[in-house]
Amino acid sequence: MQKINKILIGVAFSPNLKPNIFEAVRLANMFDAELVGVHVGEKTEQKITDLNTLLKGADTLNNSFKVIWQEGKPVDVILQTCTNQNIDLLILGALQQENLFKYYVGSIARKITRKAPCSVLLLIKPSVIRVSCKHIVVNGLSDNRTEETIKTSFFITKKLNCKKITIVEEIKQEELHVKINDDTSLRRANIAKERIKNREDRRVKSILKEIDCSNLSVQTQSIFGKRGYSIGHYAKLKRADLLVMNAPTKSGILNRIFPQDIEYILSELPTDVLIVR
Repeated sequence: MQKINKILIGVAFSPNLKPNIFEAVRLANMFDAELVGVHVGEKTEQKITDLNTLLKGADTLNNSFKVIWQEGKPVDVILQTCTNQNIDLLILGALQQENLFKYYVGSIARKITRKAPCSVLLLIKPSVIRVSCKHIVVNGLSDNRTEETIKTSFFITKKLNCKKITIVEEIKQEELHVKINDDTSLRRANIAKERIKNREDRRVKSILKEIDCSNLSVQTQSIFGKRGYSIGHYAKLKRADLLVMNAPTKSGILNRIFPQDIEYILSELPTDVLIVR
């Protein structure tokens, strides 16, 4: 299970800086973690003053806070800072209404989530006043990284004082191996679906046996469809406050030809997204 001892927040002097900073401070206190800020660009007295003013209005930090000022390419600077500072969680803020939304989420987040040495939290709805987290959706697909992701999601659920978590098992439609062309084949398909759902439920429940689920509402949900797209749609439909996903594997030529699950999530963020590495 992943621990979060050090958090990095990207400091971009945009209209969304205040809620991003307030959220980062709250999260740092919830996890009792150190907070580090990184600004990609020139360091000026005005920027220092503006940032200090914002911090005075936020909650008092339990631990230290420092800012790293560095010019360069955003992706390179952020990734290097994650490594140099031994960061456990990187927070990237983005607003769907902002003109730069596609830039930050499209190009920067894609590159960072592929290469980041730590987990990444993408915020699309940061708030100055805390909005409580009521429902977390986590991927439960069959993958050797999923058990760690599920355990981390429960750790985070309790830190955020959230009471409901749903584990979604995404199942590729091709697994049915049944072509539907009449009532008989439809029945066979439905039977096959139930068998696969039962198999996936048993797999997830075997992971849950090792987790303290007390005081939590825990549900499992099997979904047939395109991985990434299906769970993103489910999280949006259920109005989840946070979607937790496995980190993508390292980029290669096949990944560029066949986009990974996470690409569907990044192309249209359904809610705040945590990518666990």
